[in-house]
Amino acid sequence: MSDAAQPKKAKGTIFVQQEICKGCSFCIDFCPTDCMEFSKGFNAKGYHYPELTRPDDCTGCDLCGLYCPDFAIFGVKFKDLEKRKGEAAAALAAGGMK
Repeated sequence: MSDAAQPKKAKGTIFVQQEICKGCSFCIDFCPTDCMEFSKGFNAKGYHYPELTRPDDCTGCDLCGLYCPDFAIFGVKFKDLEKRKGEAAAALAAGGMK
């Protein structure tokens, strides 16, 4: 049996608030998996914002969010995202969010 490389499976994702981003590139520069690049488009302020160009490489570590001076981006691990969805659904079923 060969040790052929297994296809990568994404472990997380990022969320970008495009209109808040000022294009400083800290998130892109400090991403340990190099999974983001600047978009080709501009936001209303005239800045390129980051986008996830290699989603299978993202680990959801949130290092991008920690470096962002404007809190315009954050990373989330899929397992944490599913947990939050479950908690929100349970809270809604119990009569609303607290």
